[in-house]
Amino acid sequence: MAEEKKGFFKRLVSGLTKTRDNIVAGFDSIFSGFSSIDDDFYEELEEILIMGDIGINATTSILEHLKEQVAEQHIKEPSQCKQLLIDSIKKQMQVESTEYEFENRKSVILVIGVNGVGKTTSVGKLAGKLKDQGKKVILGAADTFRAAAGEQLTQWANRAGVEIIGGQDGADPASVVYDAVAAAKARNADILICDTAGRLHNKKNLMEELRKIYRILEREYPEAYLETLVVLDGTTGQNALSQARQFAEVANVTGIILTKLDGTAKGGIAVAIQSELDIPVKYIGVGESIDDLQKFDADAFVNALFDVEERS
Repeated sequence: MAEEKKGFFKRLVSGLTKTRDNIVAGFDSIFSGFSSIDDDFYEELEEILIMGDIGINATTSILEHLKEQVAEQHIKEPSQCKQLLIDSIKKQMQVESTEYEFENRKSVILVIGVNGVGKTTSVGKLAGKLKDQGKKVILGAADTFRAAAGEQLTQWANRAGVEIIGGQDGADPASVVYDAVAAAKARNADILICDTAGRLHNKKNLMEELRKIYRILEREYPEAYLETLVVLDGTTGQNALSQARQFAEVANVTGIILTKLDGTAKGGIAVAIQSELDIPVKYIGVGESIDDLQKFDADAFVNALFDVEERS
């Protein structure tokens, strides 16, 4: 496990190269270029954080915390601020609840997200991950609007070695969830993962659909713990943040899966999402293979961003 974690950290470091070039290179030039800590110094830092997709609210909090620390520790040299800044970013990313409660109980994981963000792939990878932990997993293919979604999920189900319950294209997603719940109960599954459609441009339909699904789960499977994960594409930066916000308005979102963090310059969005929405990023994806979806660890993420060696 430690080996796998180390391997993933390496991939994360290389995946965040562009984000690092975008943010950290700028920091280094400020830390070495300024001779004193003044308003200009903070303004430059602020600009880099915002340009790095860390978001305005998060940036303001990070800088406020940094200023407090600088005052408390009587720091005069900009170069001594780097570690404080790293700590300050980590502090921003501490979200109260990051438990993976669904791993310990009979659960339903509802996965939502717009097309093209890697939602179906994430569902497949998550199923494989949980199966590897010895869980009995069933997939519900409730994204019946996108013709290829069911086929794609079936391929992932085969790859992960888990059972899949599907419906016809265009079938009512709630009826698929109903069938999937019946199968999960009959086969005594530990975790049922439902892939649902996410059409934000038509929020009213989406709300109705989710309401129906939530009603079925409450009625048919009240003993199951319910987790709702939103899948966001890390390459879209601030757009991902606004999508998360919109989904949080229509569903009880309990966590985020952030995909495609490899090769984007917008990795800072992970910081923004955690601190601005107070919804934990629970998994991040940095590649195509089934192992490239891993639990999110804020400290490891910030260390990888700054290319700080992991202390084991």
